[in-house]
Amino acid sequence: MKHLIAISLLIVHLFTATELYQLVKLPLLIDHYFEHKEQKSELTFWTFLKVHYADNIVVDEDHAQDMKLPFKSDDGCINITLTAVISCPLSDLILKPYCSETKTFFTYKESFLPSSFLSTIWQPPKA
Repeated sequence: MKHLIAISLLIVHLFTATELYQLVKLPLLIDHYFEHKEQKSELTFWTFLKVHYADNIVVDEDHAQDMKLPFKSDDGCINITLTAVISCPLSDLILKPYCSETKTFFTYKESFLPSSFLSTIWQPPKA
């Protein structure tokens, strides 16, 4: 029973949150191919797919029917699903206070570098 529920939920998710629902339109694709095949008997299925999917969009008398084919248009719907699973006990999630030792930092009021060292930088080069 759990297996059946899992599969049905997966199918519902795939058909509502992805473009997989376009596969339901496959019978329209086949019917539309046979309509074109009646008009042009030499038309192959691959040529039909090339004309309707690979070539530039041509606005003709059956353009509205062309746009109903699978993967020709999208509904512009974006669905973002975030799932979080917590498998640890709730007692592990409770934050415990952390106390660290306080460190003492010393500051010097006088300059750390001796003035004799600083004055040697500004001396002219000696030969």
